[in-house]
Amino acid sequence: MSSTIKAFRVLSDPTRLRLMALLAGDELSVHELQEITRMGQSRISTHLGLLQETGLVSCRREGKRSYYRLVSQSKGVLADVLTVSLRAAEELPEQSDDAVNLRRVLRRRQEQAEVLFNQVAGRFDRVYGPGRSWQAFGHLLLRILPPLEVADLGAGEGLLSELLARRCKRVIAVDNSEKIVAFGARKAKKNGLKNLEFRLGDLQDPPLEPGSVDLVILSQALHHAQDPAKALTAAYRVLRPGGSVMILDLLKHRFEQAHELYGDRWLGFSEGELQRWLETAGYKQVEITIVAREEEPPHFQTLLAGGQKPAR
Repeated sequence: MSSTIKAFRVLSDPTRLRLMALLAGDELSVHELQEITRMGQSRISTHLGLLQETGLVSCRREGKRSYYRLVSQSKGVLADVLTVSLRAAEELPEQSDDAVNLRRVLRRRQEQAEVLFNQVAGRFDRVYGPGRSWQAFGHLLLRILPPLEVADLGAGEGLLSELLARRCKRVIAVDNSEKIVAFGARKAKKNGLKNLEFRLGDLQDPPLEPGSVDLVILSQALHHAQDPAKALTAAYRVLRPGGSVMILDLLKHRFEQAHELYGDRWLGFSEGELQRWLETAGYKQVEITIVAREEEPPHFQTLLAGGQKPAR
């Protein structure tokens, strides 16, 4: 069988077209392809093996990892097949999300500080040390914070807002429940937190002046919004130039009971969704990372996403 016919057969599968498109511009590991496509390792490896056999993809070992790349030096009919295949890949429904996730993965490679943090965090709980806890580390990190003005949107009863108010210049906690806002305000007064203010309002139209805060936080709140993209645009509006948004929320999951148990509108979000919404709203330097995985069912995973409003 000719190499051209083999190539046509291999490239008749949409999944292989999808992988080809991702490998056309950058060298990627199986792990990175998993993160981008949300496909299983064995599935990806099988398809990569077929692409290698056809001579369309090359593999390079580095330590324990293998990196794959499209062989772009193909000539003659095979080169024409490759060109048509990449053009066809642009029409796949997953192409948009793949492109967003690819940018995120490549950006993460450059963040060496993040890699170091993950290594330290991974070792943290392995060795016991008296007085060594995430709670203590949290208070240390709070002391490092500059005196920012912060909006905590979807703040609930304001646990995070209270912690921030002990360091930040001013914290405005916004929630759509009158009872919770009243409770939070009473508690703030009781604790003598004069720089913590509770306001009744919605995520999608927070009661804040445009350009009035340095940081907007959405901690496990975005999945309650009717329109998350609109909420992120509203957060952008209230930020000062150079200000940042930080989002803690669940990675997309299939625990349908969350609608009834917790009142969640959304069953988490994919990294691609958050990346696209943040970029559309105007944020730059967008970073999205999975920062926690629960060991017990339903094994929720937590995303930390951030972006910056450009300085004038």
